[in-house]
Amino acid sequence: MEAVSTLEMDRIEWLQLRKSGIGGSDASAILGFNSYKSAFQLYIEKTSDFVEEIDNEFVYWGNKHENTVAEEFTVRTGKKVRRLNRMLRHPDYPFMTANLDRVVVGEKAILECKTTSAYNERAWEGENIPAAYICQLQHYMAVTGYEKAYIAVLIGGNRYVWKEVARDDEFIELMIQREKEFWENHILTNVPPAIDGSSSASEFLMKMYPQDDGSAIMLDEQSNTLIEAIESLKAEEKQLELQRKEYENQLKMTLGEAVEGHSNRFKVSYKTIFSNRFDSKRLKDENPDLYKKYCKESPSRRLTIKEAN
Repeated sequence: MEAVSTLEMDRIEWLQLRKSGIGGSDASAILGFNSYKSAFQLYIEKTSDFVEEIDNEFVYWGNKHENTVAEEFTVRTGKKVRRLNRMLRHPDYPFMTANLDRVVVGEKAILECKTTSAYNERAWEGENIPAAYICQLQHYMAVTGYEKAYIAVLIGGNRYVWKEVARDDEFIELMIQREKEFWENHILTNVPPAIDGSSSASEFLMKMYPQDDGSAIMLDEQSNTLIEAIESLKAEEKQLELQRKEYENQLKMTLGEAVEGHSNRFKVSYKTIFSNRFDSKRLKDENPDLYKKYCKESPSRRLTIKEAN
């Protein structure tokens, strides 16, 4: 395996290096098992010049507790682990990379350390492991050639679970093929995969087509099918919104003047909130010059659909 030392890298340098290949956390997006990232979003991440550093409480505490999770694994299993501080590349498919949390001493095995909310506890019941993490572990075993992996997770800050995952060569073969197709057909050719409904897709379209040119085109039958699907979803959304509001009103009626409600599964709050809103319409009517001075114009494009005459 080719290995690049990450020991002296800062986080931005490390994130930039990750853009040079497909990592373990990317595999689930390509295979369609990632609830938070699509293949299109992954394409934007890999081809964009911008390096996005996700900064939130989940990422912060996940990094903070990684060492704790690793140390507890040794306590519970007696297996020693060590850091690697290197980015690895598959010997035959160099676009496949691996940044391992730990390797297990004396075994051809890796350890992946996770933290998660108590709300995700069911995803770890019995032999269950979230599908996205299965993809990540199999990707790492593909890159390293290792025969098994361990995954340990701290759930809700007070429940510890660890599990062993065997190498699945049939799954790995399929995964490599899909990752190879994604890298060669999209990243190397700079051709995005099928567009989706993600915010990355919307931002991409605004960057590609920021303003209209005043022209009109004829739409094909596929576009008619899309429009019919959009209109059908709008009708369903409207009905679901009415139903949601009905259920919320029933719950509000139950709460009455109470600020909170508790059940064996949920906590509901119904607080009085005071907010100050800026009356831009009044400012525009009473002092149009001042409104114009501080009004910033920003272009956007609105999609509207109407029945043809």
